[in-house]
This record gives sequence, C-alpha cells and structure tokens, in this order.
Amino acid sequence: MTATGEASVIVHSTPGMLAEDAAARLIIRLVDAQAARGVASMVLTGGRVAAKVYRAVAASPARDAVDWSRVDVWWGDERFLPGGDPERNETQARLALLDAVPVNPTRMHPMPASDWPDVEDPESAAARYAGALADAAKPGSEILPHFDVLLLGVGEDGHIASVFPEHPAVYETRPAVAVRGAPKPPPIRITLTPPTINTAEEVWLIATGPEKADAVGMALSGAGPVQVPAAGVSGVSRTLWLLDRDAAAHVGPRLRSLR
Repeated sequence: MTATGEASVIVHSTPGMLAEDAAARLIIRLVDAQAARGVASMVLTGGRVAAKVYRAVAASPARDAVDWSRVDVWWGDERFLPGGDPERNETQARLALLDAVPVNPTRMHPMPASDWPDVEDPESAAARYAGALADAAKPGSEILPHFDVLLLGVGEDGHIASVFPEHPAVYETRPAVAVRGAPKPPPIRITLTPPTINTAEEVWLIATGPEKADAVGMALSGAGPVQVPAAGVSGVSRTLWLLDRDAAAHVGPRLRSLR
C-alpha cells in the first residue's frame, strides 16, 4: 500500500458491531474536527454497510454532540440517475441519516443528478462537481477542500468509490470524472479519483462478508492499485480498515486488532 504509515485494521465479530463502532468513531471524528477547526467535513459512500453505519449514527445518543449545521457533506461517488432515485447514494444517505439531523443545506454537496439543469451527461456532471470542490477549496489549495474523514466501501473486485480495476478512472488525476461501462450496475457514474481520495486526513475502508475477503487480503498484502484500487488508498494521517471476521479471513494476524 502507498500509505503514510501502516494501515490500522480492526476486525469486528459481526457486521452489526462494525456499524455501531464505525458510527461511534465517526461522531468522535466530527466532534474532534469541530473542536480543532470550528467545522468538520465528511465524504460519504454508498452500499448496505454504509447505510447501517449512517442509521447507527442517527440512532446514537451521542449524535447531538456534533454541530451538524457546521458539517460539510460530500460524496465519493454517485450513480448518474435522476434526483431522488433510490439507487443514488445521496438518496440512501438522506434516508438513513441526513434527513434526521440539522445539516445546513448549503453545506450539503451531492454529486449532480442526471435531471439537474445544465447537466447534459456524466462528463458535464463530473466537471460541475470538480467546480464545487474548487469553490470550497482550503487555503493553499486551488482545487480541493479539506476532508476530515472519507468513507469507502470495498467491492468484491477491490474497487473503491466508482474506481474499478483497470478502468480509466484508476489513472486519472482530475478531481472527479465520469465513469462509463462500470462492471457493476448502473454502468454510468461519477467518482472522485484516487489522488483526490488520498487528500483526506483519514480514509476508512469498510467491508463485510466472505465475498470481500480476497479483495481485502490482496489490498493489504501489497497488490497493485491498478488491479486492486483499494490497495492504493491512503489517508494523510490515518488509513483505517473496519472489517468483520468474514471479510478479514485473509488478513494476517500481525495487522489485526480484534473487537
């Protein structure tokens, strides 16, 4: 891996325990960021496990420790579908968490939907999102805001966000790009690129189930990032893998921390 330090791997007994732990960690991370900077930013992902994490945050007694009006919400990837489509990651996150907390609408940054005005195709949508990132750029950066924590699922093939093995997005340096012909439906998407993902202070990779074990094992044992995009992910200060026992089946005991 191209991490700034060795990745931390925490193995949970069940997916439910993983979701509860990830939710508690996310709340603490946002609170800490607000204590340090006054605001916090998170980049969300999609998928069943992510939805469990978001629901656990919404149900947590500690959720109101976060000043949600000072949280910037971004997305790592999106399906190029109409707004409100149940397959959109934005829709999932709103239903599971964001509609339940007082997020400032101006701090919510969904990736453009296919029916937005002036969005002609996924390429124009990706360019528009790159523009939104640049508009929120941190001091000293012309193109990207500060990301405190960025969440990623890991696909059975080792993909992260909508960066699939040996697809063009794996080689991209632009902040956000269109994806056509994705091997996982729907085939047309928008994604942040690996260099953008790796600017986050912390990157958390979340995976459950035996079908993820091969990809996780390869990513943590030095696979190439073109063949296994998850292998090329690294946070600036921390790279955290949150796994259940099944997904961690091929992770060596030296890397594991059991919960």
